[in-house]
Amino acid sequence: MLLYAAPMLTFRRVIKKGSVEEFSCVPYILALFNCLLYTWYGLPVKFVLRIVLPVLTFFGLTAIFSSFLFHTHGMRKVFVGSIGLVASISMYSSPMVAVKQVITTKSVEFMPFYLSLFSFLSSALWMIYGLLGKDLFIASPNFIGCPMGILQLVLYCIYRKSHEEDEKLHDIDQENGLKVVTTHEKITGREPEAQRD
Repeated sequence: MLLYAAPMLTFRRVIKKGSVEEFSCVPYILALFNCLLYTWYGLPVKFVLRIVLPVLTFFGLTAIFSSFLFHTHGMRKVFVGSIGLVASISMYSSPMVAVKQVITTKSVEFMPFYLSLFSFLSSALWMIYGLLGKDLFIASPNFIGCPMGILQLVLYCIYRKSHEEDEKLHDIDQENGLKVVTTHEKITGREPEAQRD
């Protein structure tokens, strides 16, 4: 963490002086490359490939089609904006899987609070930006994202006590060397996917 945080001092100096001076960008590019490689190395590759490859392929096709088939900025904007609209709505709708699980298990164990909070804040800011710039491709998906973010936060407030109780029991059980049973396991009768893997 300290290794990757260390360049912040250099960045602060660059920002303060308004110049990169004699600093080379090579170490930072190589650090990024290293991080990407080890992130890929540490992921469950077979599962990730099934999800990531189609997404990367679709992105590549979108970039190629928009670059070579549409010759005006307006046409490119409508084409890429329409695909972006669907992608944004899909992204903001994806937490509904977690919402269903929260309602079923009455536990927020697998719905991280900060992810929900920052998802809502990001959506709200992009919606305001889209409205101020009169850009419906930016504002529209966030009209869906904001209420979904609010729904997640409301559910978190409703079911967080159950999660806090689970955390306390988890700590007590671990201290006593007992098997930890979460609310999810109590209700569904099985371990979460991540634990079984």
